[in-house]
This record gives sequence, structure tokens and C-alpha cells, in this order.
Amino acid sequence: MRLLVPNCSFRLVFVGCTAVFLVVVLASCQTVAYYSQAAGGQMELWRAAEPIDELLADENTDPVLRERLELVLEITTFATEELSLPGSGSYQRYADLERTYVMWNVFAAPALSLDPVTWCFPIAGCVGYRGYFSEEGAQRFASGMRERGFDVYVGGVPAYSTLGWFDDAVLNTFIGYSDADLAQLIFHELAHQVAYAPGDTTFNESFATAVELEGVKRWMAASGRAAMSEALETALSRQQDFLDLVMSTREELEVIYQSEGTDEVKLSQKVNAYSNLRHGYQVLKQKWGGYSGYDLWFEGPMNNAQIGSVAAYNHLVPGFQQLLADKGDDMNAFYEAVVELTRLSIEERRARLGFSEIPCSECAAEASDVES
Repeated sequence: MRLLVPNCSFRLVFVGCTAVFLVVVLASCQTVAYYSQAAGGQMELWRAAEPIDELLADENTDPVLRERLELVLEITTFATEELSLPGSGSYQRYADLERTYVMWNVFAAPALSLDPVTWCFPIAGCVGYRGYFSEEGAQRFASGMRERGFDVYVGGVPAYSTLGWFDDAVLNTFIGYSDADLAQLIFHELAHQVAYAPGDTTFNESFATAVELEGVKRWMAASGRAAMSEALETALSRQQDFLDLVMSTREELEVIYQSEGTDEVKLSQKVNAYSNLRHGYQVLKQKWGGYSGYDLWFEGPMNNAQIGSVAAYNHLVPGFQQLLADKGDDMNAFYEAVVELTRLSIEERRARLGFSEIPCSECAAEASDVES
């Protein structure tokens, strides 16, 4: 899944994990209500989805939408034929949900800790967010978490994967992305259908990101879009600058929260850390020549949950890229190796990919499940 860090050029930071919604009978009435809204949201999407072939055959289809849908078919064909990604029925239908995001994720963390509150679901495992198909539902749940003393952040999500359980649709929430961004998103979400390790967000998102980066590079070269490379590299460079800044603040906060100071002192230092983060962003904007694409992310009050939503979910990308190189850049051999990794423990997966440390989100996921 992708959580959107709002900016004017629709550049994305990959910070969520894949969501799968299954209707199950559970004891908690609150849990049943949550799954009901999830099922209802998925049903709404299915009802709104129309076959792309029919829309292209309809002379009344908006010309701009027609051009974007033709591009989607080009991208999905490349995904299956050149990247060996699943050739299922995903991205063969289009749905206009008449809203900006398909869903909203609620992130929560204690006031003096970056360990995320996690929730556990069938198939998807334990994740550090809770997703809602309506902003009202997300904000209502967020309010309840704030009342319990948690730092809370609500972020809009333009796309998610059902891991191949259902045929994912093209949505109005991302159809307007640039050509490169649209290709990246489709490659990313299709990659989740290839390999998925329940409860290991960093592994899943790093793998999908490695696939999308390799995929968009090959797609641009094969489709005569090499001229896009410079703009894409600029966008990715800015994204990395943003991530580096946030991760630096995360490290600073970790030191503060683990110190021996009183809670009052830690809270004061926390305020200073977030003030430094805002200042750091202004410095970045100067470096970028005034580019203001991440302004909305810095607009409101900042807290641990917001920092947590931009965790190091690309942490393992270099390891996956090396694995691909070791397999002679053969995508099928690469996928087979990744599927084998999903059968290992988190520690073993990290070691195989060249990383021994386990990101905090995964450490906490095993123990901090909250019933709500």
C-alpha cells in the first residue's frame, strides 16, 4: 500500500503496508463493525468499477480519461510480459470513487515512544495502522485514540493491494499521476501479489519498491521515455532527502525517549526536536530551489505517530537490488528467491538481505496489538 505524502507533483513516499479485507466473525462487536466497514468499502469499489475495454469503446468517454486508461493497459502489458508480474484481472477495470483517497489510515504511538500501536488481521498479519474507507470513520477512531493519550496521525491512501484475493481496480485517486508515477504504482502493487510476508512491513514494502524502481527503469527505456529519467531522478532525490530528514529526527527522538530524564524534560526536548525538523525542511526547500511539494505534511501539529507513518520501510531495498543482480537480473529467478525468504523468520530474512537489525515497527508488532 502507498500512503500519500501530499505534494503538488504527486510524488509518493511508500510508508504503508498492504491491506487485505476479509469478512470474518469475531467476538468483539467493535471488531465486527470494523470489518463491516472494510467489506462495505470494498463492495463500493466493486460496484463502481467498469471494464476498461468498455470505457475505451464508449465514444462518450472523456478523452483525457481515455488516454490515461490506454496508458494503464500499456503498463500492465509490460508488467506481465517484461517483468513477469501477475497477469491476473487486476487493473483491467476503472472506478471513480468521487473522492481524493480510496481510504484513510490511522497511526498511533505513545506520547514518549516511537513504538507504533499495532493491530493484527487475517492474512496481512500485524501492522502499525488501521484503515478506513471513510475519512469520517478514520477521524472518529483517531479521536478515540487521542482521548486515550496517544499521539495520532491520519493519512490518505490513494491505492492498496488485495494480494491477488480480488482483482484490484484502477482508481480516480491515482489515474492522474504522471506517466512514471502511474507505472511505479502499478508495478509496486502487483509486486505484493508475488510475495508477501505477514507482519513484516519493511520486507514487503522494500521488495515492492525494488520491483517498481527496476520496472520503471526498464519501462522507460523500452517505451522511448528515457527523457523522463532526469525528472524521475530529481523527484526520487527529493524524496530521499525528505526521508533522511525524517529518519534523522526519528533517531534524535529515540535518544530522548530512552534517556534518564523526567517525562517533563523529555516532552520539552520532543518539542525542540519537531521544531528542528521544521527548520530542516526549510533548509531542504532552499536546496530544492523553493520546491514546496511536502508543505502539507508539515502543515499541522507533528507527533510520534506522524513520524512513525514514514518509517524506514525502504530499509531493505539495497538488499533486494543486490539479490536481483545476483540472479542475473532475471525477474523470475528473483521472485523465486524472494518467495523463499518469506518462509524464514524476520531475523533470517534480514541476515540474507545483508541487514541484521530489525526495524522498530516489526519489533513492536508482535507485542503491542490493541483491541479497539
